[in-house]
Amino acid sequence: MKINGGSWNPWHGCRKLSEGCRHCYVYRIDSQHEKDASEIKKNVSSFHLPISKNRQGEYKYPSGTEFATCFTSDFFLEEADGWRPDVWRIIKERSDCKFFIITKRIDRFLHCIPDDWGDGYDNVMICVTAENQKMADYRLPIYLNLPIKSKGIICEPLLERIDLLPYLTSEILSVTAGGESGLDARECRYDWVLSIREQCIKANVSFSYHQTGARLIKDGRLYRVPREKQHEQAARAGIDFTANRAYSEEDL
Repeated sequence: MKINGGSWNPWHGCRKLSEGCRHCYVYRIDSQHEKDASEIKKNVSSFHLPISKNRQGEYKYPSGTEFATCFTSDFFLEEADGWRPDVWRIIKERSDCKFFIITKRIDRFLHCIPDDWGDGYDNVMICVTAENQKMADYRLPIYLNLPIKSKGIICEPLLERIDLLPYLTSEILSVTAGGESGLDARECRYDWVLSIREQCIKANVSFSYHQTGARLIKDGRLYRVPREKQHEQAARAGIDFTANRAYSEEDL
């Protein structure tokens, strides 16, 4: 999954839910500014960002813009239930743009969609996280039965070897894997990443190695990777895989 637009966070803050949340980057960044990331607040100043207009009455963000949506929270948080209907209306108004949503709360999905959702909005990709086997086995069966047009799996932070093959159906467009960042990051083994890649190749699902994480174990050696090098080093590994399907990368 590649996003070439900006970030849109209509609300900020989250509640930790599973092991992948233990060293949440939002909590880490907020703590550096003496803020409590567990306080969920509406971002009033940026709430209507995708439909903001310039002095000529034109949208500030052009057609085709891709928005990483709610990346400093979870789109399906209970605390956001009162705000979400307005966000859906904005997403529908900007049907010419694309919105990428990543969630750990896929079990709340059917309680949080608009009445006209049908089998999904064409301009929305909803990805689910699976940091370990337990979460893969809980979230992904739910996910595969939901009416979503564009689906992807995010294994980040990858905390152990995961068997995704039972869930890599033709509905899954992509899988992303990566290690954990931050001073307290847990180790990520490169062979776990390669295992997911091989599963994706076998199932003909696109794969992306997003970041190494701060502590990467490769060939029995522990590498401590600086934050600014984690994406670069993952890209240099050259292990991304593009599935041979009827869609192109621009469709994601």
